[in-house]
Amino acid sequence: MAMLEVKVDGLALDMTTNSPVVILTPINLNKVLPIWIGHAEAWAIATELSGVGTKRPMTHDLLKSVITTLSARVEKVEITELREQTFYAQVLLRLNGNSFTIDARPSDSIALALKLGAPIFAEEALFNLKSSDQLPEVSNDPESLADRLRKIDPEDFGKYSL
Repeated sequence: MAMLEVKVDGLALDMTTNSPVVILTPINLNKVLPIWIGHAEAWAIATELSGVGTKRPMTHDLLKSVITTLSARVEKVEITELREQTFYAQVLLRLNGNSFTIDARPSDSIALALKLGAPIFAEEALFNLKSSDQLPEVSNDPESLADRLRKIDPEDFGKYSL
């Protein structure tokens, strides 16, 4: 299992499913990995990417507070696989010299990693999937995804404005 370090390259809205999509790109590679996520998780990721806080702690803020209060740290987040159109991830946590691997949704893992400044990794094989490999009718080829995202009306992002 080869892991590639990735960065969050942005958020988009898939018009066919009306679902937010987080776009991950490997550092120093011209590939993309789109992951369809929920609206609440998109909001959490967007607020962190924009540097805008909320008046009250949201769920990911609460989790960050619990982790830091316990003097634990998130070593990294890993997006590990795609099974039956569902992406899987894990949070690798260190506490008192012990390592813990916690099963989590990629969207929650990404939001938490952004809040804590932890690195994000994705399984290299995920960047080679085609739409026939369980992705919602889109290739993750950078050119075809870029074309699809260019067709999205900027007005559709209004509800994600901060």
